Amino acid sequence: MQAGKVYIVGAGPGDINYLTVQAQKVLMQAEVLVYDALVDAQLLQLVPANCCLFDVGKRGGKPSTKQAEINTLLVEQCQQGKQVVRLKSGDPFIFGRSTSEIQALKTAGCSFEVIPGISSALAAPLLAGIPLTDPVLSRCFAVFSAHEPDELDWEAISQMETLVILMGGRNLEEIVSRLVRFGRSPKTPIAVIRWAGHPEQEVWTAELKNVVQVTANVSLSPAVIVVGEVVGLHPYMQPND
Repeated sequence: MQAGKVYIVGAGPGDINYLTVQAQKVLMQAEVLVYDALVDAQLLQLVPANCCLFDVGKRGGKPSTKQAEINTLLVEQCQQGKQVVRLKSGDPFIFGRSTSEIQALKTAGCSFEVIPGISSALAAPLLAGIPLTDPVLSRCFAVFSAHEPDELDWEAISQMETLVILMGGRNLEEIVSRLVRFGRSPKTPIAVIRWAGHPEQEVWTAELKNVVQVTANVSLSPAVIVVGEVVGLHPYMQPND
């Protein structure tokens, strides 16, 4: 029996065109595919017809397979001598819980390889025409998850020139409140980018003081939020018709 191996692969932000060449190569050779909910359905067409598929969910607020069960599944399939692809949206190490899976694989003596992907934290602003750095407006940026707002140092975060916020759509009002409370101007530009890299991508731009109203009654999941003066460059970064 051949030796099994698990490839922990980043699928990129959405469209199949943002998949890396190395990721495409291992998908085309996969015997088992374990994939997350936000992975583009087109990617599932790359695997061989006899590949065994496991949809494990992992989307915020939705039913999904417990992480311990995913860890066990990866180990079991690898120990059966299978070539396993663990496919995650974006990059597998940007809030992807890959560390837990790797620990399980190492404990079981399973071979694995990590293949980077393009994170939505970098791609979404670019696809929306928002640069994260600028010689005048933004000399640095910070990326964080707002899934658990109470765990964050908002005083430090509010001082950063540009913020990229993942998993924050459901907590937008709380994010705005905390930033303003710790000194960010209510007039600071903000962009909400939903389904970045997908055909249904939408972008809302506003200021902290009115973004909740601008996006009222709209589902903001999945979304990447950008806060900072660079959002004001959005109109100038649109391609010519």
